[in-house]
Amino acid sequence: MKILDRYILTTYLKTFLSVFIILMFIFVLQTIWLYISELAGKDLDITVVAKFLLYFAPKMVPLVLPLTILLASIMVFGNFAENYEFAAMKSTGISLQRAMRSLAVFIFGLSILAFFFANNVIPWAEYESYNLRRNIAKLKPAMAIAEGQFNEIGNINIKVDKKTGDRGQYLENVIIHKKKAVKQGNYTVIIAETGELISSEDSEILQLQLNDGNYYDELVSRDSRKYREKMPHAKSTFDQYIINVDLGNLNNIDLEDKSSDNRYNMLNVSELNYTIDTLKQARKKDYETLSKTLYNRTTYEALQNNFEVRKDTSFTGNVLDLFETKTQLQITNLALNSTNSTEQILKTNKKSYKERSAWRNRHIIALHEKYVLAFACIILFFVGAPLGALIKKGGLGLPMVIAILLFLTYHFIGLFTKNSAKDGALDPVLGTWLSTLIMLPFSIYLTSRATKDRGLFEMDIILVPLKKLFKVKEQSGTEDIKAIQSYSYYNKHSIEELVEVVKNHDEFDIDKKPKQIALQQLSDRNISLDTLKNKGLNVPDFLLKAKQHLKDYIDYSTTSLVTYSIGAILLVLHFVFKNNKLPELAITVRDLSIISFIIFIIYVVVSTLYYLKFYKSLNLKNKKANPLLILLSLPFYPLKHFLYKSKMKHDFHLSTLEKIN
Repeated sequence: MKILDRYILTTYLKTFLSVFIILMFIFVLQTIWLYISELAGKDLDITVVAKFLLYFAPKMVPLVLPLTILLASIMVFGNFAENYEFAAMKSTGISLQRAMRSLAVFIFGLSILAFFFANNVIPWAEYESYNLRRNIAKLKPAMAIAEGQFNEIGNINIKVDKKTGDRGQYLENVIIHKKKAVKQGNYTVIIAETGELISSEDSEILQLQLNDGNYYDELVSRDSRKYREKMPHAKSTFDQYIINVDLGNLNNIDLEDKSSDNRYNMLNVSELNYTIDTLKQARKKDYETLSKTLYNRTTYEALQNNFEVRKDTSFTGNVLDLFETKTQLQITNLALNSTNSTEQILKTNKKSYKERSAWRNRHIIALHEKYVLAFACIILFFVGAPLGALIKKGGLGLPMVIAILLFLTYHFIGLFTKNSAKDGALDPVLGTWLSTLIMLPFSIYLTSRATKDRGLFEMDIILVPLKKLFKVKEQSGTEDIKAIQSYSYYNKHSIEELVEVVKNHDEFDIDKKPKQIALQQLSDRNISLDTLKNKGLNVPDFLLKAKQHLKDYIDYSTTSLVTYSIGAILLVLHFVFKNNKLPELAITVRDLSIISFIIFIIYVVVSTLYYLKFYKSLNLKNKKANPLLILLSLPFYPLKHFLYKSKMKHDFHLSTLEKIN
């Protein structure tokens, strides 16, 4: 390995490991925060808690690893570009692809390792964590009661709206379905306003104390239906009611028991392929069974079809009219009942097939997620590395913001499409790969731009057609000056010689515009107005003032663009969260989006004021801001930002060519 490859790889590995450890620590803390209510106050051994976190950590890798690669790539290559290390490499003939070669090999190896990790370690971690949580839930019944859903504890199904207390022992709005040993079904329903779980360490009996409620018991009798309709159930009211649950069997739990191993996220590639094939065969068999059932219901085979059919040309009415009224009613009722029965069968099977299809889709998604993780590592590297070289910023500032925005976009697109694929609205294979496939052309585009040492975006591709469409006349000036034959002659002049040409331009041929050519040459060499003024040129104060107004406009307009983008992204996230039934997050991002748009409008007003001040400083009073046009252009502000910035820079440049002498 050459010294350059070793240096780049070492630098990247240091950043990669640092970022990975920090992000993994953050996600593990998030896991602790999510499950703190299940772990705290449960008298669990420290080794059990450590196992809990150990089993959950590998499941964070599909989130942490791609984000780490993206962020580390942007930081490292941005730092190289910011410190002119890339410029030094290019001066010796080393291209961006050559600089990325050692890292590309490392990322390819890491992607293969990520696949084996996703195929072996993550299913093991899912398997261990699921069984551990299930066993802890059985060991601690209060932990098994989740808010807002029915939970089975012993011979009761219990639902509570809210749990409070240090151990979750206080319950509110309790609904219980109590099973009976003699017959199947939920014949007893208990509803209470509050409840409390009472247990002691030396007792195997869990007491569920209910307060202020009603007890409903459905009466099942062998008597006639009329009797049951008169007395459908017995109802009693209580101030306090105690249910004893035997924990003798529940607490006989081995925390090392691992009997549950059939969940899709616990399976590796070969097991998933086998399960998916089994589910597909089962679906085919179900369809055949349903079609056979519906065919048999038609009793087509039992029909007597040995009659000779004769066409009666004299009868053109309804066939039912050939029968008596009583027979017509019987035929109509029979057809109606048969149709309703068939429709009910189809509805029941449709719901069942939908659930089975969703279960099969989850297995397909779990299978392809293992491959997606490997490809995502490669693609996000080829997004981050050239992007860092283009933005030319290292550290944790701008790279962190860009990496998080890109990864959130990538992650939420994947989350949205996978949720749609689970319900069957989208093909599960496409839903799993879509976010990665979206990033693929972006990575190719960025790598191409960085290799050719061009900017991040080339706005002329968009602006030139739009200018032609809206018939915006291109102001001549700079192009005319560069087209003059003598323009290249001044390339060899030093800065001092060009300044002398500007001072003594009357001595030259006026038609050849010597002053403008010299000033254009100075502008091309990025010589500032203050430098020109220090060298003895007459730079009017209004130009310096206009330059400051232009800078202020660009700053405020850029801030407007950033807040507009943040508001738009948050608005999209609002609909994503709403679609995925996350109302709290949806409301939060919606409020943040509204705040972003309010800030955006404020900065649009401020930037418009500086726009007017700029043209007033240049004595171009015909440039006015139309309030209606400003209002209508708000949805297309990114386009307006780049158009106005380009136009104002052009106008300022032309003014400097004319006014400096």
